[in-house]
Amino acid sequence: MSLSEIIAEIEKRAQGRGIGHLQEIRKGLKGLSRSAGNSIFSPQTTFGEKYAYHYGGRGELQFNVGTDKPGMFRHGVAFSFESSRSLPNPEEALLTSVRRFNEFIDLHSAEYSDMSMWEWDRNDRRDSDRPITSIRPNLVRRGMFVFAGKMQPTDSIDLDLIVDDLDRLLAMYQFVEGRDEFPTLIVDTVDVPFRPGCTIKRRYATASLAERILNIDLRHNELQSLLYEELQHEHGENNVTTEWKAATGKVDVVVRPEEGHLWFYEIKTSLSARACIREGLAQILEYSYWLSGIEPEKLFIVGEPRLDPEANQYLARLRERFSIPIEYRQCVLPELR
Repeated sequence: MSLSEIIAEIEKRAQGRGIGHLQEIRKGLKGLSRSAGNSIFSPQTTFGEKYAYHYGGRGELQFNVGTDKPGMFRHGVAFSFESSRSLPNPEEALLTSVRRFNEFIDLHSAEYSDMSMWEWDRNDRRDSDRPITSIRPNLVRRGMFVFAGKMQPTDSIDLDLIVDDLDRLLAMYQFVEGRDEFPTLIVDTVDVPFRPGCTIKRRYATASLAERILNIDLRHNELQSLLYEELQHEHGENNVTTEWKAATGKVDVVVRPEEGHLWFYEIKTSLSARACIREGLAQILEYSYWLSGIEPEKLFIVGEPRLDPEANQYLARLRERFSIPIEYRQCVLPELR
């Protein structure tokens, strides 16, 4: 398929989806008198068979599709720090958007753990692929192009995947280019059904030893799978689920010990119980007690390290003084070989 044919299919499949209303959304975010048409992309923002970005995206976080590595097609969002007549100083004009992107990712990187990030330095595609993280200051300079999303082989493009991913990235775009004070993902928690099962995520597979030890996302996924198996054995296969939608995000693992009761488990990969508790406590409290949230009966921070006496005493104090039903559970991966 040519790039124009791919774009036509994206537009067609985006109808009725949030991303299909991008120009209407932009109109509200930017205070425009009228929207720039009904389509996501336009001939003016499509450049041969190379790439395209959404109409109006030159000076903002742009939805971008096009060729990337040889034989690969990319889709996702990007910042272009290449100067033009309409954007002579992109590294200054885009600073606020970059800062808001970083804040969004600091809070919601787990929602995009199946995507990657990389950059181009003018016409040089860097071998810099990594999980989506905050954009470092040294990347905000003339000629850089920073991309976040996915790649597919050009001879087997999944168009529905592209539309699904662009739709998922819409929440990021709305915060980055909007004026909201806090980045949130809209989650409807009214009567969320409890569906037992484990969402399959990327695992170690053929990863190198360094990746298996240092890649936080892979290690988290492996711990999530192990914890799911342990809890399923303890509580039954119909009473354990993963990635359960809370008011402000997804809980790693949830147990239903009995009808009407829930236990939340939040996994962290730090090297001490204290660090796991520090990283996970605020997150699990927000999942549990934010407005419109479903309040669980018990909360668990899960980590590989043992619970040392000081950390145990700290949790006991939280339970006693503030009545927070918080506990720690150790979950240890088999020794890596």
